[in-house]
Amino acid sequence: MFFKKQIFTLQYFFKKTCFTLFLLGFTILQAQELKSISLNEAIKIAKENNRNILKSQLEVKLSEENIKENKNLRLPEIELSGAYSRITNLTEFKGGFLKEKEVTHTIPEIYDVGTSFKMPIYAGNKINNAIKIANQENQIAQIKKEKTENDIELEVIGTYLGIYKMMQLQKIIEENIKEEQNRLKEVQSMQKHGIVTKNEVLRAELQLSNRELDALSNSKNIKIAIHDFKTLLQLPEPDEITIDTTANIDETPGLDPYEMYLNNALQNEEMRISSQELAIKKTELNLVKGNNYPSIQFFGNYNFKYPNYMFFPPDPYLYTLGQVGVEASFDLSGLYKNKTKVQKVTTQIQWQEMQSGIIKDKVQDELYKNHTQYQEIIEKFKVVDKALELADENYRIVKLKYLNQLVLITEMVDADNALLQAKYNKISTRIDAVMKYYELLHTAGMLPNGI
Repeated sequence: MFFKKQIFTLQYFFKKTCFTLFLLGFTILQAQELKSISLNEAIKIAKENNRNILKSQLEVKLSEENIKENKNLRLPEIELSGAYSRITNLTEFKGGFLKEKEVTHTIPEIYDVGTSFKMPIYAGNKINNAIKIANQENQIAQIKKEKTENDIELEVIGTYLGIYKMMQLQKIIEENIKEEQNRLKEVQSMQKHGIVTKNEVLRAELQLSNRELDALSNSKNIKIAIHDFKTLLQLPEPDEITIDTTANIDETPGLDPYEMYLNNALQNEEMRISSQELAIKKTELNLVKGNNYPSIQFFGNYNFKYPNYMFFPPDPYLYTLGQVGVEASFDLSGLYKNKTKVQKVTTQIQWQEMQSGIIKDKVQDELYKNHTQYQEIIEKFKVVDKALELADENYRIVKLKYLNQLVLITEMVDADNALLQAKYNKISTRIDAVMKYYELLHTAGMLPNGI
């Protein structure tokens, strides 16, 4: 009876353990389930999570706060003050140094509570120019945010297409491995019948080994690229993702005339930032010139004081006194000091104009290069398609000759390598064309928000 009970207990424990392990394995399987991400989804995730984009959004917010801060310069400055002190009696020496001392008794406690305000009326238009500069800096922050989003979008596209290209290469290599395995079996069978030598078997084994090494290396490169992709999208480390290879992302759009892209490129983010920076320098010049004008402000104050020291000896009474008025000031030193500041900002304007020209030349050169290279890649399509047809036909002929022992295995290997390269060239050229098209749109400032 004791042994039956023990056996029953062990059976119950074993079943419970198996069930627990099953649930644990199912949970792990769910956690490691691959999530396929399309290009549009990747771009959306990056724009929501990427730290560079979030940083640019904070910079926009900071520039908006700077506008508010500069607008506050128009508001009056109001100050409330209070003081309490004790003073000694007033001692006079009427006969010289420390001689014939005469003491006048004072009221020892002094109270003073007051308020004052100042409001600018005119300051050489410096406040308006400061607000204008803050608005222009906000526009630059907005454009930089847009540029960061477009830069990240292009990086996402480039990384995505790079992974897609490696995955397509992996398919080609795996297909070729199957072909090499079948060939190795054929060569081994031919060796058994004395048709080929051991050297040809070794060569077939070496070719298969090289393909397996290529597959291993490429698969590791895919893992590294996907890890970088997760970092770009700011996805959690444990997440297992892959890209959606079912979409037709290698379809090549048409090419519009160069002038159309150029007209847009002259208004892209870099050009607009440069234009705004030049506008800021011109506003800074007006700000500096404002130092040549007087400052006028409205002021007032009102005080409660005790005792009344408006008379002496003081009266022991609480009294109030207030005043309002307009005051003006003019910095005479600015007439000669401000010339250097004006000249400095004028030189900065000239520098910024030169910088704008440099950026314009750079944008035009980059656009022309991308437009020309995209056209070149499109023209390669017919060449790589024809090369694949020739490589495929050559492989078929050489394989037939090899099976009939009319050529050596080295020619078979060369034909196999040529066919593999031709297949990859066709896929690679299509993907390179898509990437170059988006680079063209990026330079022209025409990159869409979604693909």
